[in-house]
Amino acid sequence: MLRKIVHSKIHKARVTAARPDYHGSITIDADLLEACGLRVNDAVTVANCRNGARFETYVFRGERGSRAVEVNGAAAHLVEVGDELIILHFAYVDEREYASFRPTVLLMTAGNQIEKILRYEPQA
Repeated sequence: MLRKIVHSKIHKARVTAARPDYHGSITIDADLLEACGLRVNDAVTVANCRNGARFETYVFRGERGSRAVEVNGAAAHLVEVGDELIILHFAYVDEREYASFRPTVLLMTAGNQIEKILRYEPQA
């Protein structure tokens, strides 16, 4: 049996751009992707802390050091620049993988800097 678990999370990243006329995706600074283990084309669920909107999209790599978190395409209508987002990536794991896997969580500052990195422990 496989379990769907949180693989990585970026908590309270701020939207730096909303581009409804651009291809769908979320563009995230390459430094943030590397810090939490997200990859280009990974599917993510995004929750807007301001209005409660949730949507699924996929990841584009943003310019390293830019602190970019840009929502593109139709989902751009669900956010405004400055909104806080929770970006979640899930993975399917078996029992053996579940026992040893520790999701990476980035807690962000208002300027999209990493304030703290957490590792979630699985429950027994």
